[in-house]
Amino acid sequence: MAAVLLTGHGGMEKLEWRDDVPMPQPGNGEVLIKVLAAGVNNTDINTRIGWYGEQNAGSTADSKGLSGQGEAGRDEAGGWAGGIAFPRIQGADACGIIVETGKGVEPSRIGERVIAQSCLVSLREGVFIPWLGSERDGAFAQYMNAPSADTHRVDCDLTDSQLAAIPCA
Repeated sequence: MAAVLLTGHGGMEKLEWRDDVPMPQPGNGEVLIKVLAAGVNNTDINTRIGWYGEQNAGSTADSKGLSGQGEAGRDEAGGWAGGIAFPRIQGADACGIIVETGKGVEPSRIGERVIAQSCLVSLREGVFIPWLGSERDGAFAQYMNAPSADTHRVDCDLTDSQLAAIPCA
């Protein structure tokens, strides 16, 4: 599968195009989505530069190059819920087609045109809120997983690109 991987916090040089990324498999309660369009929003940029986290109370401009390497492969800066693991597939906003369902999801969902919530409410536990493209892989790939409960069917005349601009905005 092709995807753009975020390899660490920093500038555009931290984004790497790869065509050998393993295809995700939908887990329990998840759907596999063929991505038709993905939006780039402030969450994707702020995650890339390491802006999110307690250590940074300044502006995004103040955060450029921020790095607080902790355990191997994990950075203490930059995620909505703390450090994020690298490499990470970003992309909080997407429109796509469900091509496979995981255990506990009706196979009748296959073929639905959908958008997924950026903030995955169905997985909320305490104060942890997983975000697509931050705490879990997102839409800058040919395929992505999302919880079925956070993936919504869309029947309208908007284009895939227009729909991909909606979830976080």
